[in-house]
Amino acid sequence: MKGLKAVWIRRIIGGLLLVSLLLLGFNHSIKSYVTIPNKIVLFEGENYKIPKGLSVTASVSDGNNISIHDSRNLLTLDADKPGTNELLLDFAGFPVKKVDVQVLKDFKVIPGGQSIGVKLNTLGVLVVGHHLVTTSSGKKSPGEIAGVRVGDIITEINGKHIKRMEDVAPLVQQAGEAHKPLRLEIFRSHKQFKTNLMPLKEQSEDHYKLGLYIRDSAAGIGTMTFVEPKSKKYGALGHVISDMDTKRPIVVKDGQIVRSTVTSIEKGSHGDPGEKLARFSSDHKIIGDINKNSSFGIFGRLNTGIDNHIMDKAIPITLSHEVKEGPAQILTVVDGDKVEKYGIEIVSTIPQKFPATKGMVIKVTDPRLLDKTGGIVQGMSGSPIIQKGKLVGAVTHVFVNDPTSGYAVHIEWMLSEAGINIYEGGQANSRAS
Repeated sequence: MKGLKAVWIRRIIGGLLLVSLLLLGFNHSIKSYVTIPNKIVLFEGENYKIPKGLSVTASVSDGNNISIHDSRNLLTLDADKPGTNELLLDFAGFPVKKVDVQVLKDFKVIPGGQSIGVKLNTLGVLVVGHHLVTTSSGKKSPGEIAGVRVGDIITEINGKHIKRMEDVAPLVQQAGEAHKPLRLEIFRSHKQFKTNLMPLKEQSEDHYKLGLYIRDSAAGIGTMTFVEPKSKKYGALGHVISDMDTKRPIVVKDGQIVRSTVTSIEKGSHGDPGEKLARFSSDHKIIGDINKNSSFGIFGRLNTGIDNHIMDKAIPITLSHEVKEGPAQILTVVDGDKVEKYGIEIVSTIPQKFPATKGMVIKVTDPRLLDKTGGIVQGMSGSPIIQKGKLVGAVTHVFVNDPTSGYAVHIEWMLSEAGINIYEGGQANSRAS
């Protein structure tokens, strides 16, 4: 009786040990597969590798656009052609994970790196400040009295569309001499409103004045990020262009880009980010237009080809969830118009589901660039970031207290802003999650 009891005890203990070992392997496999995203997005011709646990099998609901290669320690998904699919992972007959897989059409862009000159024309004339007119009854600002604010854009005066500052002076003088107020149409915070403004005459002059400082255009330099070879659509800068006085984004009517040459560098240091000093090309030849100025840069279409003479062939892109921390390179100009490649480190990256700036933190590691610029300088914004032969994003901002480091934006958001839909009619906010 005691012998029979001992046998049963040994069997129970053995069974428990066996179950424990199986559960240990099962739990290990579960943990490894929990980390797989619920949705995988691949471009045609790419593959996705999944470390394989013991007794794991994989299948897809439709074998038309994805194929699976099963080795002892690895599952490899090959994206054969565009479409959607469902990957099912089983462990010892138990379902472990279900993953939606989307395959996008093969897509490539030409990386930039060229220094460009930017000329923006505002929607009307931009109000950048108030000034006081000295009259017989004291100092007054007609614009302030009329409720015009800094950052407002005057689009019409007396029913006439205003394009340039030169359009304003004659209308002001006529209204002043006739002692009639000007009827202003103003664009403010994406809304239109009207107001009346009575010009005043400066005591020591014969001219009537608005009591406003105005501007009709802005200019600067930056860096080209990419060009889509078929449509010639481009993206540059990676951040919005704001007016230097109002600090507000410039509402663009249109604009142009030209070639530019870097003449010198003001090296960055702690508390001072430094700057590229450049001049527009001597011929001022327009190489493209500008139709958008957004949080992700400036966008438009080129009317002529521009080569960087270092990476002039189209390369694949990397979606935000695929960007990895580690070594990368940027393309930029620090002398003349020669585009060069410099080493950086992607310190951190956020797999963003929706368009947002500051998707990566980067650090300049290349001794040549550090010696020349001290790190990231103004004018370097838009410099394309290359990782493992793919375009992943663009430099956008420098850390003022550490010019060797800064922020970068993921390339898919810049492509979207340029009007390029890489999702082939799918939802643009579908990402790995």
